[in-house]
Amino acid sequence: MAEDRNLMSGNEVNDWETLMFLYGSAIKEINTKIEVLRDEFQFINHYNPIEHVTSRLKSAKSIVRKLQREGHETDLQSMQKYLNDIAGVRIVCSFTSDIYKIADMISNQDDIKVQLIKNYIANPKQNGYKSYHMIVTVPVFTSHGPIDTKVEIQIRTIAMDFWASLEHKIYYKFDGNAPASIKDELVECAHMINELDDRMLALNEQIQALKGKEEEQ
Repeated sequence: MAEDRNLMSGNEVNDWETLMFLYGSAIKEINTKIEVLRDEFQFINHYNPIEHVTSRLKSAKSIVRKLQREGHETDLQSMQKYLNDIAGVRIVCSFTSDIYKIADMISNQDDIKVQLIKNYIANPKQNGYKSYHMIVTVPVFTSHGPIDTKVEIQIRTIAMDFWASLEHKIYYKFDGNAPASIKDELVECAHMINELDDRMLALNEQIQALKGKEEEQ
């Protein structure tokens, strides 16, 4: 960034390219932290709770559409104030118990500030959607100093991610207005996914208990 450009007003950015640069850099910061935490967890516990990590930057079209849908002005200030998911990181893990372990590991990072928690596992959405959302800020260190930048982190199991991905594709085909029968079937599938997660977690706990007994002998 050129030093003679007045891009900042407090922690507010007044330039589109700079703002998207910051969001992209914030994703890199979060991804690096997650990679280190995953390696540390593997080293200490000989177990990796994270299956895979994906990330994305919201497109300009999606940003404008969301601001308009929520009744806000379509400017940079509104983006920074009202949108929490321009920069997104998704962590997919094996078991529901891993979700809270990962969330705690992220929250315990000194330079990550948790702004908001949306626990759609304890309180699923009406359509059956389940996931654990964290809105955090992470400092992006620039030549002008650190700039706290928002990132939405979603943590979910493989089963939850599978359902959410297919639900999104189905709703996209109907432009968000799926027939009632489709909606009901998706909710029923969400219940099946939840039961699967519970049974797989219980099975894993049984396996760990048996391994513990074998090691004691």
